[in-house]
Amino acid sequence: MIVVTGATGHVGNVLIRELTAAGERVRAVVLPNDDCRSLAGLDVERVTGNVLDPASLERALAGADTVYHLAGVISIVPGAETLMRKVNVEGVRNTAQAALRAGVRRMVHVSSIHAFERVPHGVTIDECVPFVDEHPVGVYDETKADGTRALLEVVEEGLDAVVACPTGIIGPHDYLGSEMGNVILNFAKKKLHLLVKGAYDFVDVRDVAQGLMLAAAKGRTGEVYILSGNRIEVPQIKQMVQEFVGIHSPHITVPMWLAEGFATFTESFYRVTHSIPKFTRYSLRTVQDNCNFSHAKAREELGYAPRPLAETFRDILAWRKSLGTV
Repeated sequence: MIVVTGATGHVGNVLIRELTAAGERVRAVVLPNDDCRSLAGLDVERVTGNVLDPASLERALAGADTVYHLAGVISIVPGAETLMRKVNVEGVRNTAQAALRAGVRRMVHVSSIHAFERVPHGVTIDECVPFVDEHPVGVYDETKADGTRALLEVVEEGLDAVVACPTGIIGPHDYLGSEMGNVILNFAKKKLHLLVKGAYDFVDVRDVAQGLMLAAAKGRTGEVYILSGNRIEVPQIKQMVQEFVGIHSPHITVPMWLAEGFATFTESFYRVTHSIPKFTRYSLRTVQDNCNFSHAKAREELGYAPRPLAETFRDILAWRKSLGTV
């Protein structure tokens, strides 16, 4: 039996699709109030559980051979700091300890590329770069680093676990609407777009799912594997998306100083309206920082091989079209 926490999320539901397609028996851990649209039609056992409730984890992990821990809180806007610390750190520790007690064969923990220190341009970011310690760019980075450390502490106690650190995840089956998924959907609309100069590394969610399965099968206990994809400039994303949907609309490139000032305002606006801001100081910093990530270790040890981004964007838009949202 394979157990997946965070099963209704983007990576979770795609991982379950890959696992069930491979003939595996899968148990999905869902919250009592989870939106389970992403699991509709999938041959999967559902159990209610919460990574902050150790008793529910013991029930969910009973009889498990492998555990994929994906449950986490992702937020680049202010206001979710307390919940992020609980879920991304305490939740990891609780799941790891429950896995150890349950005697699982292997646990795969999904951390993030943001768990690593942000290093200057020109430096290759691989698994030798240290985790965030002091002066994190955001609380998300800090909690993903601390959660990874918590997992590795339980490995020292005897848990067989590996860590995967994906970069920016995009792809089909994004039922809950990730922030980058919404950006891509927005670029498919014929209107004036506001852009900033910058770039980031994005990876197909299906490649991440395959990377996690490879880590479960071939990863070395206690090791960390970066699952990166390909670097792309922000304006190139708009251009590629619009080429696939057959439209062309103008854009304005906003100077970074103006975007940063605008972000300060929109973050305050977000707290009041609960809308999603176009720019945040965190996202602006991310597309300006070094994103020269290397997945050489995952390629050499696991056989990990991400696909071209053009294929990913094509499939995102085809999936969106099937839903009638493009």
